[in-house]
Amino acid sequence: MAPGRRAVGPLLWPLWPLLLLLAACGGSAGSPASAAEPAPAPAPAPEPPPPAEPAAPAVFGYRVVQEFPHDPRAFTQGLFFHEGFLYESTGLRGESTLRRVDLETGAVLEERRLLPQFFGEGAALAGDFIVQLTWEAGIGFVYTLDQFRLVREFRYSGEGWGLTFDGEHLVMSDGSDSLRFLDPDTMREVRTLKVTADGEPLPQLNELEWIDGEIWANIWTEDRLARIHPDTGEVAAFVDLAGILPGAVRVRYPELDVLNGIAWDPESGRVFVTGKKWPTLFEIELIEK
Repeated sequence: MAPGRRAVGPLLWPLWPLLLLLAACGGSAGSPASAAEPAPAPAPAPEPPPPAEPAAPAVFGYRVVQEFPHDPRAFTQGLFFHEGFLYESTGLRGESTLRRVDLETGAVLEERRLLPQFFGEGAALAGDFIVQLTWEAGIGFVYTLDQFRLVREFRYSGEGWGLTFDGEHLVMSDGSDSLRFLDPDTMREVRTLKVTADGEPLPQLNELEWIDGEIWANIWTEDRLARIHPDTGEVAAFVDLAGILPGAVRVRYPELDVLNGIAWDPESGRVFVTGKKWPTLFEIELIEK
């Protein structure tokens, strides 16, 4: 072996352990992610709060401010007040009418009789026209305010019960827990509203009246009124009218029927109520219970 090659071996041999150590260190330093701790899982989203419980409706009593005579033959189905007069729609087949009534005396000043096949129901003033429903015929009538001249007829599905006007739409009840909103020009239904009291459906909605931003409704066979929010359908309050008609009057007029008929004078704020074949119309004032 040449002298040059014999000198190389002793110089390189002491370097092998150092090279192996460097290789091992380099391998572990080249993969720091493998030694890192795993990222913690994100915290679960908090549970949404439970929906708020519906507020229980307030309950009002009443005070009778004044009594007015009312035709005890009038089976009252619709009622409204306009410029000093009451306008009333009466029912029963062969007896149904639309009439203008003197508030102070109860005298019928003007009357239009319906054909005997029609059972008159709710009525409301929309602009310059009176709109009147019928019960089961699915036909309504539009009249002029003056002289009750028939302008046109219109049709709707189901039964007609109560009717009022909120300044934009006619609002109609059909005996269920729903209110229908109708375009007064086309009589097409634009929306429906489910009515609830304390979260429960309130059926048997009958005669209606728009009073200061609320829909007031008779509830068939009950001596109370519901004050309904027109956007949500929730009953904000009940008006308990129990005892408004004395028992002696019921004895004297055995044919009288249930409470039905609400009218409001927007100029004075007066509220009037009566019933089917009642001899009296009452102006009432609400009292908190």
